[in-house]
Amino acid sequence: MTAVVNAMPQLVSEQIRVGVQSMGLTINDQQVSQLAEYLTLFDKWNKAYNLSAIRKVPEMVSRHILDSLSVVPYIAVEKIIDVGTGGGLPGIPLAIIFPEKQFTLLDSNGKKTRFLFQVKTQLQLGNVTIENARVEKYHPEQKFDAVISRAFSSLKDMTDNCHHLLAEYGLFYAMKGVYPEHELREVEKHYKVSASHPLQVPGEEGQRHLLVLTS
Repeated sequence: MTAVVNAMPQLVSEQIRVGVQSMGLTINDQQVSQLAEYLTLFDKWNKAYNLSAIRKVPEMVSRHILDSLSVVPYIAVEKIIDVGTGGGLPGIPLAIIFPEKQFTLLDSNGKKTRFLFQVKTQLQLGNVTIENARVEKYHPEQKFDAVISRAFSSLKDMTDNCHHLLAEYGLFYAMKGVYPEHELREVEKHYKVSASHPLQVPGEEGQRHLLVLTS
């Protein structure tokens, strides 16, 4: 049993490395190590804090890590807020890949933000800020270049609740499953889709899309 436990970080690291390479992304050894350490923490805290319904670590690699990193080629701004981040998805994996960009992780659940403080401290992520607040109550001194989320139930909820966070010409990065045509009809009077990117996530067969919305 001990040998299996000790082998787990290496197996996770290799799964991350292979998955990231298959997506055509460049990643260094330190980043692989940080992603694996994050997932180890996620798995440990998940047992008490219910961060995710997924309980198997290999499945977490594809569902959480690789899914979050699938948007990497399309993140072109510097100051980003991940709203409804939960256990830090996609914000923590993106902050690891983009150490030069600034990420704010917002969630109203105090248990989850305590976990995120632990992640930030242990992984020494100086480009991450954690905020424990409801989105409608959070008013930052400086607004953001982009809002990203994979947690909102609809595009209308996302745009209605987060528009006050964006600087002029700011973007919404909406991570969705199937292309949300019905949801788009609800927001098309105020926002337009400036780009739509089908995403390929190794190990996942369901559809994934990243929609970039501008006002």
